[in-house]
Amino acid sequence: MKNVKIIIGVMLVSTEVYIECPPAVWAGRRSAKACLSAYLALLIGIFCIGGQAQELQYYIQEAESNSPDIQAYELRYNIAVEKVNEVNTLPNTVVSAGYFVSEPETRTGAQKARFSISQMLPWFGTITARENYASSMAETEFVEIAIAKRKLALSVAQSYYQLYSIKAKQNVLHDNIQLLQTYERLALTSVEVGKASAVDVLRLRIRQNELQQQKEVLQEEYLAEQTNFNNLLNRKESVAIEVVPEMTIPTEDPIYSKEDLALNPELLKYDRLYESVKQSELLNQKESAPNIGFGLDYVPVSERLDMNLDDNGKDIVMPMVSLSIPIFKNRYSSVTKQNELKQMEIEFQKSDRLNVLETAYAKATSQRSQARIQFNTLEKNLRQANDAEEILIKSYETGTIDFNDVLDIQELQLKFQMNQIESVRMYYAQSAIINYLIN
Repeated sequence: MKNVKIIIGVMLVSTEVYIECPPAVWAGRRSAKACLSAYLALLIGIFCIGGQAQELQYYIQEAESNSPDIQAYELRYNIAVEKVNEVNTLPNTVVSAGYFVSEPETRTGAQKARFSISQMLPWFGTITARENYASSMAETEFVEIAIAKRKLALSVAQSYYQLYSIKAKQNVLHDNIQLLQTYERLALTSVEVGKASAVDVLRLRIRQNELQQQKEVLQEEYLAEQTNFNNLLNRKESVAIEVVPEMTIPTEDPIYSKEDLALNPELLKYDRLYESVKQSELLNQKESAPNIGFGLDYVPVSERLDMNLDDNGKDIVMPMVSLSIPIFKNRYSSVTKQNELKQMEIEFQKSDRLNVLETAYAKATSQRSQARIQFNTLEKNLRQANDAEEILIKSYETGTIDFNDVLDIQELQLKFQMNQIESVRMYYAQSAIINYLIN
């Protein structure tokens, strides 16, 4: 059979894709159908990144919409925003009334009762300072929402890549089981003509049983990970998940700047906390100032009947002004000292968290590069293993096939394929961590 060459022109892109298939060395091993499958796999490899990102983004959006944890953070933020209205108030108005059991006599008549109303007012700008402090605390809660969403997106992405890895490994095991079945048929034919022993057939069947066991174990792992994924999306555990059939490592890594770590919400949270402490100190300074009070007393007076006087029985109206002076300021001085210490603590916490994020970034970048190196090495080894397999199959035509060697090569191929899938999963899992840290 001649080589099959498929030339595909990709529209809108000035390139052509060439796929060459080697000669079929045994029935059903290589065919035009296999070449078409290779072409389809290549197209999936070209476009899977965009399709995967779009599908994964849909799951992340659904998770954010359904997550009770995110909803709880949003409620906490709404509560913090409502506190701005809470602090935008004056102290309670004091209203009092009293009745004189023994009426005091005055020149113009006896006082019957006393009615008072008073209102204390904080120092100028105190209410605004309270609002600013409450707003700064609300901004801190808002950053917590952003952090929670990032963590949820990271968990969804990593679970998605794990599902892909399990599914891809199951497909590889399925293909290898079918290949072993083909080898088994070849072995049976060789047994009939005396070129192989029944032990070879049994070894091939044992190997099939082992692969079937691995496939069933992976199915259990898939169901467990599916439950985890659906729980992240807060939906029924049995809902089926659409996973891309093929993923590959891109030719070039996205370029990130380490300086973008400063924009990570985990660090911005400390900036908001620092600002809230600053606003707390401004409020403390305002509250250490005097409070001003205004009031009014009203005393009804009864008329005197024993004489006729000017202003006889005239009621008493007395406006009042009061001043609350914080003479003992130890409390406010202590709060000032506490705020200074809190700001220092926040700065140290931010510095420590930055070190943690930089370490995580370096580790994720390194492991992503390791995954690429491993993938490329496995790609070379897999091609060489396939070449060795073809040599063994060709030897079948001359009657010198060694099924022990066939099993060894098949085991190597399976090992390379499984590790290659794991390297792809690792690449995207580490990319998700980098995305969490930088974007």
